[in-house]
Amino acid sequence: MSDPWVALEPGTDPTERVRVLRRAHETFTTVGTVPRPVRSVVADSWRRSARAGVGPDGTACVELTGGDLGTYRAAHPLARVMPLFRELMGTFAADGAHLLAVCDTHGRLLWVEGHPSTRRRADGMNFVPGACWAESAVGTNAPGTAVAVGRPVQVFAAEHFIRQVQPWTCAAAPVRDPRTGRMLGAVDITGGDDLAHPHSLGFVQAVARAAESQLALLAPPRLADRLPALAALGRDEAELVMDGSRIRLSRRHSELLVLLARHPEGLTGDELLCALYEDESVTPVTLRAEVARLRRLLGPGLLASRPYRLTTAIESDVTMVERSLEAGAVTTAAAAYSGPLLPGSQAPAVVRLRRRLADGLRTALIARGDPDLLVDWAHARWGEDDLQVWRALAAVRPTPIVRARVVALESELASPGGPGRY
Repeated sequence: MSDPWVALEPGTDPTERVRVLRRAHETFTTVGTVPRPVRSVVADSWRRSARAGVGPDGTACVELTGGDLGTYRAAHPLARVMPLFRELMGTFAADGAHLLAVCDTHGRLLWVEGHPSTRRRADGMNFVPGACWAESAVGTNAPGTAVAVGRPVQVFAAEHFIRQVQPWTCAAAPVRDPRTGRMLGAVDITGGDDLAHPHSLGFVQAVARAAESQLALLAPPRLADRLPALAALGRDEAELVMDGSRIRLSRRHSELLVLLARHPEGLTGDELLCALYEDESVTPVTLRAEVARLRRLLGPGLLASRPYRLTTAIESDVTMVERSLEAGAVTTAAAAYSGPLLPGSQAPAVVRLRRRLADGLRTALIARGDPDLLVDWAHARWGEDDLQVWRALAAVRPTPIVRARVVALESELASPGGPGRY
């Protein structure tokens, strides 16, 4: 297949494709190997699903209902573009064959709309508002996999990991905050085999882009927008928004800017060398060259020397999380935390800060005991193996999926080579 993100190429017999996929799915769920011609994106998702402890006969768990669901989605950023989703996708949701669904960043469905008969069919597999359709909870599916991989994806019939979902086909695309690039969730269209056409993937991606444009228009001006803003959580290369432009930083420049933003008083060359390099043989000349390249990238006047320091304040997602935790605003801190700080960085000072930030937030989440906050952490990529958080979640929301995940993690911990951190 020329494009691994498209479920069916034109001319493919969908009936025969379903038969092949069912045999492949049976092979994987029994012996753990993925035969051809399963697409690479689906094969990778099946493997992640199996590692997460998802069973092929599982069912999605409804985590939010009633007033809790209403309050949560009313405050969600994607609530502002629901009228746009309905306008652009309303014909699909009204013709009786398809559903419009919108999920948050952890695969929790916020809205599911369409013809009553189609919704009743979807109700049977808990494809309903408030249900968790994260890949780590119910396996391969378009909205859950789209937020897991951060790009548009189609899932056709027996490509779904859970057998109960295999009569359906879906296409979903992530929606991102136009200011920060942070993922807000995904928009999905779910229905029959005809959705496996390449046009449906392009369509849902265009809807997501339209929503991002609408969010940019709706966003009110903020004082913070006048300051440079640094996004470094959940990404190996930070992004700096300055004077209306977005600057993608290299990993080393990301590390430099994170550290300088945390030390407005400045850092000496020796201090920066110790903070950035494990190898003591790195010379000050190497550091000066990196700083010079960063200075040229940022433009004149922003980065001074002796000591190295920023000449203007920079807003960062790291300090936003830290300030929220200090104020006891755990929900705000969790919402601002989009992942570990520069996860690929091995700079000693960055590693220490990354651990301190993550440990501080997870400790606060466990102490708070809010099931919704714990669910968000447990189903995030960085929390899927966090045994302490899963145990805390099991104490307040002991669903079969949660209990099974705790048992699986405890078993892995007891085995040689199992996860050792939590």
